[in-house]
Amino acid sequence: RRSGQYTMNHDHSKKTADGASFDRSGSQDSLDELSMDDYWKELENIHETRGDNHEEQVALVVKEPDEGELEEEWLKEAGLSNLFGEGSGDSLESMLFLSTLTRTQKAAVEKRVETVTQTMRKKNKQHQIPDVRDIFRLQNDSKGKVCDGSEPSTVRTSENKNETQDGTKGNAKQLSCLFFSLGTDEQKSPLEDMPFSDTDINLEISFAEQAANLKDSSVGKMCKGGGGDTLLPNFRLPKDKTGTTKIGDLAPQDMKKVYSLALIELTALYDILGTEFKQQKAVKIKTKDSGLFGVPLSVLLEQDQKKVPGTKIPLIFQKLIAQIEEATLETEGLLRIPGVATRVKSLCQELEAKFYEGTFNWENVKQHDAASLLKLFIRELPQPLLTVEYLKAFQDVQNLPTKKQQLQALNLLVLLLPEANRDTLKVLLEFLQRVIDHRDKNKMTLKNVAMVMAPNLFTFHGFGSKTIEQSEFVMAAGTANVMRFMIQYQKLLWTIPKFIVNQVRKQNTESQKKEKKDKAMKKLLKKMAYDREKHEKQEKTPNDADVPQGVIRVQAPHLSKVSMAIQLTEELKAGDIVARFLSQKSGNVQTLKKEEVFLYEIGGNIGERCLDDNTYMKDLYQLNPNAEWVIKSKQS
Repeated sequence: RRSGQYTMNHDHSKKTADGASFDRSGSQDSLDELSMDDYWKELENIHETRGDNHEEQVALVVKEPDEGELEEEWLKEAGLSNLFGEGSGDSLESMLFLSTLTRTQKAAVEKRVETVTQTMRKKNKQHQIPDVRDIFRLQNDSKGKVCDGSEPSTVRTSENKNETQDGTKGNAKQLSCLFFSLGTDEQKSPLEDMPFSDTDINLEISFAEQAANLKDSSVGKMCKGGGGDTLLPNFRLPKDKTGTTKIGDLAPQDMKKVYSLALIELTALYDILGTEFKQQKAVKIKTKDSGLFGVPLSVLLEQDQKKVPGTKIPLIFQKLIAQIEEATLETEGLLRIPGVATRVKSLCQELEAKFYEGTFNWENVKQHDAASLLKLFIRELPQPLLTVEYLKAFQDVQNLPTKKQQLQALNLLVLLLPEANRDTLKVLLEFLQRVIDHRDKNKMTLKNVAMVMAPNLFTFHGFGSKTIEQSEFVMAAGTANVMRFMIQYQKLLWTIPKFIVNQVRKQNTESQKKEKKDKAMKKLLKKMAYDREKHEKQEKTPNDADVPQGVIRVQAPHLSKVSMAIQLTEELKAGDIVARFLSQKSGNVQTLKKEEVFLYEIGGNIGERCLDDNTYMKDLYQLNPNAEWVIKSKQS
């Protein structure tokens, strides 16, 4: 049993696992001694709750990757595995994808591909990279010259000169040329042209590009250092006329693209800021396939969805929060004061036996016990809520130079979480904010709540490796600050940056162009002689063909008025269109509330996107003129 890890004596100096002294009073300007005490007490409570059962828990081994393995895994996660290896012949999609990347994103990809290529050369494996000349056939000829001003025809010569026995040196040279020449989504962002204040979060320009621009600038020193609740900057999102995109607003096929782009963007940001970004890899272990505590989120949701179809949050998690709130959130020391350990253990066993049968008596559960059970649920997950892959990256956010960059990194990390983890985290953070809203009565400020919750999210019992344990005391203040950020800025964190949505649009446009070319080729091969003008007319959407310029047709299949032509004006917003439909008082419309119905942008350069009410329709129409516009509820 690892009892030495959490031995608490309340002097200022703590001993870490390797015996080094750690002065916790000076560890972080922003966190006073009293609030740090909350952290240590919570760790002590966690240790007591584990008790003798701790030995029974299976350690989750974090695998140390071999050389090049990390980069290879990264490229697979980013959807770029066909740039190398056996699948490298089918790299057209990857080439389209790469052509939409920013300068810093491209550099991040190039760095990883180079490492993989060098590793393969060392292992003497044949590592195929598509011939750079083939890639240039896919690009616009207007790009002109290749690397260092040389013509494409000279690439073969330089490749031959550098060829080694396994061909990889030549491939590396080809890759270098490829990345240099690929059309990137350059984002010009000189600081003087950016109409953003220090507290504005610019979502239009890549975060890594912003960091590159600020690196040598005095502006980069803004918002540095610690601070109490009052010193956290009042970050805000400037209004976007084409609408803010939240997680959950996009179709699954577009969210896959968002994931790849967020991974590349986060890596590029960490590269620019000189912080190492390493995804951890967990070795698979046997986990419980039923029950409540210590069960993977995916298994829990699978069994819960049989009882409540469509549920996205584990039922026990929802019920524990409801139980805490049912009493009152004004209880002093809520979340900080632990339940009685023996009673919590007994309740845990009783819940396992009776929760799904519906025979558990919730009237016997005291509020502090329910809070302890909630924290126990989070800690006992076989893999951390923030995932094995990204837990360290969440912790490392504290090492980034500015608060704004820390917030940008957290935004990207939230996008990388699996849906079940992200949805559960969102419900948790919203609940914690409601607790903080009653701070005048319960004495639980943002700082206090962060102190108490950080050990539950960041000290993960399952790691067989002692890395996290040994740095526990050093990490304490830092992880608490990351926790504060997640609670304070949760609304910002669930926003998909506009520059990423625009890259998704660009990818979709490029794919559609390719599909059209493929279709045209097939028709040519079948000798179907279509008149080109007639063909183009057929390809036009109903919006183009049937509706006058400056007018869109909005469909509402579930409402009494199923279709309406809407004249676009400078001030017309999505919410105005929904209100216009809802004002038609007949049929099904009366049963629908305004907050249940949304206008959707479907097709064109996006799969599907739910629009916020403040989206200016004329601006969005100019961004995606081929879209269809449909009013529906989020469930339909």
